[in-house]
Amino acid sequence: MAIEYLGLSAINGPLVVLEGVQDAAYDEIVEMTVNGKEKKLGRIIEIYKDKAIIQVFEGTEGMALRNTHTRLTGHPMEITVSESMLGRTFNGIGQPIDGLGDIISDIKLDINGKPLNPVTREYPRNYIRTGISAIDGLTTLIRGQKLPIFSGNGLPHDQLAAQIVQQASLGEDSDEEFAIVFAAMGVKYDVADFFRRTFEESGVSSHVAMFINLANDPVVERLITPKIALTLAEYLAFEKSMHILVILTDMTSFAEAMREVSSSKGEIPSRKGFPGYLYSELAAIYERAGIVEGINGSVTQIPILTMPNDDITHPIPDLTGYITEGQIVLDRSLYGQSVYPPINVLPSLSRLMKDGIGEGYTRADHQAVANQLFSCYAKVGDARALASVIGEDELSPIDKKYLEFGKAFEQRFIGQDIHENRTILETLNIGWQLLGMLPRAELDRIDTKILDQYYKPAEEAEQ
Repeated sequence: MAIEYLGLSAINGPLVVLEGVQDAAYDEIVEMTVNGKEKKLGRIIEIYKDKAIIQVFEGTEGMALRNTHTRLTGHPMEITVSESMLGRTFNGIGQPIDGLGDIISDIKLDINGKPLNPVTREYPRNYIRTGISAIDGLTTLIRGQKLPIFSGNGLPHDQLAAQIVQQASLGEDSDEEFAIVFAAMGVKYDVADFFRRTFEESGVSSHVAMFINLANDPVVERLITPKIALTLAEYLAFEKSMHILVILTDMTSFAEAMREVSSSKGEIPSRKGFPGYLYSELAAIYERAGIVEGINGSVTQIPILTMPNDDITHPIPDLTGYITEGQIVLDRSLYGQSVYPPINVLPSLSRLMKDGIGEGYTRADHQAVANQLFSCYAKVGDARALASVIGEDELSPIDKKYLEFGKAFEQRFIGQDIHENRTILETLNIGWQLLGMLPRAELDRIDTKILDQYYKPAEEAEQ
């Protein structure tokens, strides 16, 4: 028989203290009744002797020391999961907010997930097409990978996330099931509305499950949202053999919520005021991507985070970089030149790209083209630096060629319309057109056989 505890000992921000507790467990969910009618959920985050510190998901507004009844449920937080959650919209703790009723299912899963045996993980292969050349061509997203997007305040990461959701697929000739789980944390109402409208108008909402935690929702909810989204993703991938792409935006809001709750608990802060366990909390989320041996499905993650002051050494992007397999970096100067998406390809990379592209996956020349474009664009930076010192007129003919290449590369390869969905072949062909602007002797990263097959000088291509 469940025991109900009357009253509280203390209230501090989103935390409450309950004394005289018996048989409580860490991470256990509690149900709280305020004034005999309002129901709230909480989670035990610390136990000391007979005292339990509880995080209240809906916030502690309206709660007082004497008007709250608390009941321990005996289990961690669980969410009801079903394939019918695709096409639906939920709040940050998994409750439907689209007016279509509750999810009916007998399957309830612990939101903390089950630890995966590393031995059962399969190495990620095959790519996921986003239709965006700078990603597909140069930092290819591989199934089962975790590839974050590093952005800054005011940069168009929301538009980029929406475009990826609209365009992502397993490729033209795949007949496997594909779906997207989208989780937004701490977003303003107009941003949440932008995502909802964009998905509905583009007709993709039927294979997207949305979890939205608004900026005015309780901070504690933000800590739960990515875990709930990943629980649904794991169920669809590993139980229903689907390939799931999880987009989490914005992980900076998640980390800042963690800092706020940690401060309320009186914990000693670490770098920039964040708790010392920020790394392990981020790892617990990011490591829930992957492929399990013997199961056809996969979970792929694109976490999006805004770097405070565009500082890539800030603890959030710094620790994210350690855990994930590469990064896509958005650049403010490209954005200032009206290049969309403003992806700076030089600091961007995908560490698993080499194993999911090439013959049998994309096209045999993919890796060579990517290497050569990286190399040539790096030389563009050198030519621009030299031009800023001695003037463009004093540059050698080859340096002038590189300046032309750099401008065309940013406008035609990186830059594309927000509704433009390029195939991988279109992306590679644009790459070859740009490489044709340079003399063949400059293309030292590509095998001669591939050059013979694809290289055409710009003058010939125009004829």
